[in-house]
Amino acid sequence: MSYVNVDGLDLWYDERGSGEPLILLHGGMGASEMWGDNLDRLAAGRRLITVDLPGHGHTASPDGPLRYEKVADQIAGLVEHLGLAQADLMGLSLGGGVAIRTAIQHPGLIRRLVVVSAPCRQDGWFPEVLAGQAALGPEAAAMIKPSPFGQVYAEVAPHPEDWEKHVCEVGELLRQPYDWSDGVPTITAPVLLLFGDTDSIRPAHIVEFFALLGGGQSDPGWDGVPGPAQLAILPAHTHYVMSLSPAVAEAAAKFLDEKKD
Repeated sequence: MSYVNVDGLDLWYDERGSGEPLILLHGGMGASEMWGDNLDRLAAGRRLITVDLPGHGHTASPDGPLRYEKVADQIAGLVEHLGLAQADLMGLSLGGGVAIRTAIQHPGLIRRLVVVSAPCRQDGWFPEVLAGQAALGPEAAAMIKPSPFGQVYAEVAPHPEDWEKHVCEVGELLRQPYDWSDGVPTITAPVLLLFGDTDSIRPAHIVEFFALLGGGQSDPGWDGVPGPAQLAILPAHTHYVMSLSPAVAEAAAKFLDEKKD
């Protein structure tokens, strides 16, 4: 377990395994621990680098507000700190948003990209999910504190007393409008989009996201080959089980291990 100072922030990361590097980003209000046994599954045959995002887990809150674009630059700084020419990148939910922005802002650093249960536009979430995100404030912090999210934060955060501040920071980030539709087609890395069939992301948006990456545009024919973008919909999966699901690790590993022609 180590820290790297990126733009004035001490960003926590951990490493296990060896092989092709994969940087793994957790979801909002969580920490690397939320991946559970998938950490070992994803570390099999590769160098797994888990990161606690700013204000999450072992990483303290930043001086300014949380912003996807800023955190993406910090992930790029970690890649450079590790001396990697390129790395695979996989992110879940809020971490998926950071992964998308990193691939847009720093295309040369990302070899392959896995986006798990994250939209590329704010209205990709169901309206009731957006309402829940908008309500993340002091009252929500008190309600969530006894949950596993609050318990992990209390155990590992540099300043456990900042729990309410942390929840408010995440809520403020999620309330910011965003639409990365113009940037998604510029992503140069092969992309796997992974969603549950009962995810918190609207199915229509999932199709739109895939199309922005060039997927699903025509019948490839008998001799056609998959394009640079792939889409996996996992049956009987909600947004809230994706981090622990062996099917997520299996699909991601298969994609990451594919050989280029």
